[in-house]
Amino acid sequence: MRELYFARHGQTIWNVANKICGSTDIALTELGYQQARQLGEKILAEHLPIDEILYSPLIRASETARIVSEVTGLPRREEVRLKEQNFGRFEGTPRDGAEFALAKTRFADHYGGGESMLQMAQRIYGLVDDLKKEDRTYLLVAHNGIARVLKSYFTDMTNEEYAAFGIRNCEILRFSLD
Repeated sequence: MRELYFARHGQTIWNVANKICGSTDIALTELGYQQARQLGEKILAEHLPIDEILYSPLIRASETARIVSEVTGLPRREEVRLKEQNFGRFEGTPRDGAEFALAKTRFADHYGGGESMLQMAQRIYGLVDDLKKEDRTYLLVAHNGIARVLKSYFTDMTNEEYAAFGIRNCEILRFSLD
């Protein structure tokens, strides 16, 4: 059985402040670096059959991937399609804001200059379709929004389930490509 692995980046300063990061380039905290090292150690301990790490160009994901690569010895490569969604006017605002919660259920909304959920899904679904054609096992290191789209690729979800789905920093998900 072929699998695809996904991990969210380590903790950022805006995660601590409960702000929406989106496509804003926000650095990891010291805990974020520790989480990345622990993720690499977990991959080694569980003998996950990963051939390569693909990562988002945003610093929080690229640094997480760099550390995981150093710990595991796995090669890594930037994949621009893994960049987090641009949430437009919501970037830097509270994650738990009522207006943002409602906006996340409107899949064609561009958030005042950002990227719609439909646009993001198009690029992530295309990436998964491309990866399915390859005979390699990847770890994708990216963002919570990307995790949400991946989950929807492999699992039926209601709009409400989609909007509410999220994972912890450096949590790893596994999807079957068969």
